[in-house]
Amino acid sequence: MMEKIYASYLDHLQGIHALNTALGLLGWDQETYMPPRGLHPRAAARAHLTGLVHDRVVVDHFGGLLEELGGLELPEDMAASVRETRRDRDRAVKVPRDLVTELAQTTTLAQQTWARARNTDDWPAFAPILAKVVELKRREAEAVGYQGEPYDALLDEYEPGASAADIEPVFAELRTGLVELMGVIHAAGPRHDDAVLEREWPIDGQDRLSRQVLKAMGFDFDAGRLDTSTHPFTSGTSPVDVRLTTMFDPLDLAKSLYSSIHEGGHGLYEQGLPETLAGTPLGQACSLGIHESQSRLWENQVGRSRPFMDYLAGQLKAIFPDRVSGLGPDVLYRAFNVVRPSLIRIEADEVTYNLHVLMRFELERALFRGDIEVSDLPALWNERMTADLGVTPENDREGVPQDIHWSFGALGYFPTYTLGNIYSATLFDAAGRDLPDLDAKIAAGDLAPLLDWMRTHVHAHGRRWTSSELCRRATGTGLDCTHFLDYLRTKFGALYA
Repeated sequence: MMEKIYASYLDHLQGIHALNTALGLLGWDQETYMPPRGLHPRAAARAHLTGLVHDRVVVDHFGGLLEELGGLELPEDMAASVRETRRDRDRAVKVPRDLVTELAQTTTLAQQTWARARNTDDWPAFAPILAKVVELKRREAEAVGYQGEPYDALLDEYEPGASAADIEPVFAELRTGLVELMGVIHAAGPRHDDAVLEREWPIDGQDRLSRQVLKAMGFDFDAGRLDTSTHPFTSGTSPVDVRLTTMFDPLDLAKSLYSSIHEGGHGLYEQGLPETLAGTPLGQACSLGIHESQSRLWENQVGRSRPFMDYLAGQLKAIFPDRVSGLGPDVLYRAFNVVRPSLIRIEADEVTYNLHVLMRFELERALFRGDIEVSDLPALWNERMTADLGVTPENDREGVPQDIHWSFGALGYFPTYTLGNIYSATLFDAAGRDLPDLDAKIAAGDLAPLLDWMRTHVHAHGRRWTSSELCRRATGTGLDCTHFLDYLRTKFGALYA
């Protein structure tokens, strides 16, 4: 009897997964190849499909299956899958269908409005539709419900079980450590310069480099691809179909290189999830914080490390033989690790990056408490950038519209970037203990041992545990910024001693 009920449950999940796969591909196409005039039909199609997903999740038959399974003694994996599915359904049934479809249609339109506004430096063109997105998300938060504050209902979607009150003290401790470290670096004065990288890097060569590095990381191009978009992202419909995007600038090698490595980290996680469990919670990422730990780990702990520069210098010499004069590993290491406050989050160094995230976290909380409105964002943004980082945006493009996330309704998402940084340092530290020759492997471009460690300790478990519990089982430590601050102090203390 149990096997029959569980088989019906799996069959129902696969129908949901099929619809979500179609939605994922429509979203990927929208950001990469869709012609501009296709926007409104695409918005209608995504709204309709989103409604069908909602219907299939909340239907009474599915609820009955979950109720029956919840009363049975199930093997551990089955029980975990049913538990997480019930969690998803309990959330979904609280949100009206018309709100779900309106959000899907509005955010599809908002993404294209954002792209145009960003490219033309036109905040007023984006503000009205962003205000509508925020209002819809406020309605969603109220429908879902919360114990602490409205923001918790949104954060919980990306970091299950987390609340603003839980992460606030961790972020406060991190902020204190970052400000202290920035003071030390500022007192040391400018020690390094990335001007040595200011030369022309042909885009075809940058593309070759990105693909070569992704292959070395272990990304399977037979199960994925790399394209370009306005804002780099990763879209995975299954472990055998993972789409990455990057961006190219002929005068900025770091932009494509680290966008590709970052998204490659996400892609490796997607490709490492159990293929046989695709469409079930155990075939899905644990949380966005853990997802981000993978991208930030590969981008920073690996991609900006001194050992990696040995490998990178060889690749640059092979691909750009006439453009790498004077760019040895030590020079590259210093150039790619300059600490300098940046107006743009995705271009920020490791020390200042999280101050960008913490500002967004605090602005989002204020929005959902009703303390501020969308119209207040530009002035507040500029004030915070000046106070926190000592730089002030001179135009809209450098300010609020720089990130795509709010346009597609991802409010509550930004804290996962900082959570990912914290988890990345803890995970990398544990991997280093288990792999004593890891630095030598990275220097040689042999990244398979690190990927295997992540496959075993992170990727294989899907949503079996919470993010903090997954990290604790892999490393012995849950959510704790100690490892991350120690990593930054050691690395940049040496660079700016």
